[in-house]
Amino acid sequence: MGCSEERGGPVAKLNPEHRQNPAAKYALIGAVAFYLLWLLGLPIFTLIRHTVEIGTARIAQELWQSEVAKAFGLTVMLSLGAVLFNSVFGTLVAYVMVRQRFRGRALLNAILDLPFAVSPVVVGYMFILLFGKSGWLQGVAELTGTPWVFAWPGMLLATLFVTFPFVVREVMPVLEEIGTEQEEAARTLGAGGWEIFWKITLPGIKWGLLYGVSLTLARALGEFGAVLVVGAGVSGSTETATIYVYRAMEERMFGGAYAASLILIGFSFLLLLGMEWFKKRSNV
Repeated sequence: MGCSEERGGPVAKLNPEHRQNPAAKYALIGAVAFYLLWLLGLPIFTLIRHTVEIGTARIAQELWQSEVAKAFGLTVMLSLGAVLFNSVFGTLVAYVMVRQRFRGRALLNAILDLPFAVSPVVVGYMFILLFGKSGWLQGVAELTGTPWVFAWPGMLLATLFVTFPFVVREVMPVLEEIGTEQEEAARTLGAGGWEIFWKITLPGIKWGLLYGVSLTLARALGEFGAVLVVGAGVSGSTETATIYVYRAMEERMFGGAYAASLILIGFSFLLLLGMEWFKKRSNV
């Protein structure tokens, strides 16, 4: 061990000459802070300033409309639907990807990230082709008696598509980290599959799952392109909160547009901030 220390082994003390230069350290931190403030902080600050300048009276007048309430209501419904379905099926997909070995697994792993790469506008158009006139699944809409294109079912499917990877990508590394030792031990003691999942697997992945749910909810709240294309953005019917912001800007209702934007940003920020706080409190 003494020889290892003399030769600069892993336990050797760092040579003062090799320590990080304080000037370089603060320059690096300053560059990162400047970039983040310029890219993230400045646009949000500008939005807040314009919202304050326009006044509460005008904001209340433009927001206090039934169409706006319906837009936010539809946004909440689509977001909760995305959370519900993608939490269940995202966890299932993550479990299969980590715990099972099968042909085509690498290809499937690559396909999971497709929603990150495909434009939301293209996503909306694909669902129009699928469920629209002469589409392969047009009969599904006819059987249910509810239109799927230019209606909320198609908007929900588009939202599910663009938010699908978040739960999967957050749960997979957690499953890999916790391993299978406890699950195998429980199985040797006679525990069944569902009992193992509910008592061992789910508690082990809960923070990964909750963070994936938070990202899913935040992404669903801000979705615009896919739901606009597949839903057409009809005011009072298929208009979401983000589509309302777009329409309000076009119609020069700046008070409503600014305030609605701040509501969406603020809720998403508080959601993610809350998740970070809970993770720290749980020593994760």
